Amino acid sequence: MAAYGLYTQIASNKARSRVLLACLFLLIYVCVFAGALLAETQLHDGQSARFYLRAAGADLYHALPVATIAGGIWMALAWRFNQAIIDAVTGGREVTRQEQPRLYNLLENLCISRGIAMPRLRIIDTDALNAYASGLNPRQYCVTVTSGLLAALGDAEIEAVLGHELTHIRNGDVRLMVIAGIVAGVVGFFAELVFRVVFRSGVGGGRRSSRSGGDGKGAALAVLIAFALIALAWLMSVLIRLALSRSREFLADAGSVELTKNPDAMISALRKIENRGELQGATSAVMEMCIDNPREGFSNLFDTHPTVQARVQALVKTAGGHDPGPMHELAAL
Repeated sequence: MAAYGLYTQIASNKARSRVLLACLFLLIYVCVFAGALLAETQLHDGQSARFYLRAAGADLYHALPVATIAGGIWMALAWRFNQAIIDAVTGGREVTRQEQPRLYNLLENLCISRGIAMPRLRIIDTDALNAYASGLNPRQYCVTVTSGLLAALGDAEIEAVLGHELTHIRNGDVRLMVIAGIVAGVVGFFAELVFRVVFRSGVGGGRRSSRSGGDGKGAALAVLIAFALIALAWLMSVLIRLALSRSREFLADAGSVELTKNPDAMISALRKIENRGELQGATSAVMEMCIDNPREGFSNLFDTHPTVQARVQALVKTAGGHDPGPMHELAAL
């Protein structure tokens, strides 16, 4: 199962990701419209819901340049400082060949064998077993592994993990996930800001002009619509971001097998990492980049990765690997 040979599947995956990413940007404008709708209920009392919707639409039209510029500034800052932010959250630190010759040589050999530019290496000092790739361009790309992973896995298994992360970089997954996380962060920040302002100021239930003669039903309906739009934008941003992550893990596993020619090593690494990858203090956005995310959601809706069982079954079926079965229970004894 050669991930780089599945050009049609990879191209289709990337095309869907671009569409989903464009949808994330549109969600920002949905939030701007919802905010304008709330503002209009404060500026004009006793009007119909249709009036507020039209006024908010006009506000959105005039606010588009400002919203776009603000989003661009947010993206530029995140582009520049994303790795520093991730390191601050996880405690990752860059290492050299002299500090980690074993890890450095394994990664370098994989890169040389396929003509891949060598990413930087980082280590997180923790007993957790995990790894992730990050960065937005070739100068920023890096692979981070935990000290627990280095202690628990053999060379072939570590090589498989590194191959998985290199596949994420080569397939463009890392850039898309970071950008999606940035945009989703904008939506989440705006939604939280609006709700804080709303609950502190009492939007929709406050002033009513004596000249308006209205009963406030139009404003109340407009407020409900605004809340619904903000909630929907936030939920969609989360689901889209998680879908981007889930759809890529099978290809990254396959890419590791193609690089190393060792499906058993990838399977064994996944079994050892299974349910042992929780990075204390890491945000959800960071855990979504990891090779395994043990955090789960309601009915798998908010799971960012396929289960290890599903990934192992795929490797056994298509790459001819052998499954030793779950290992985390044995490791805990």
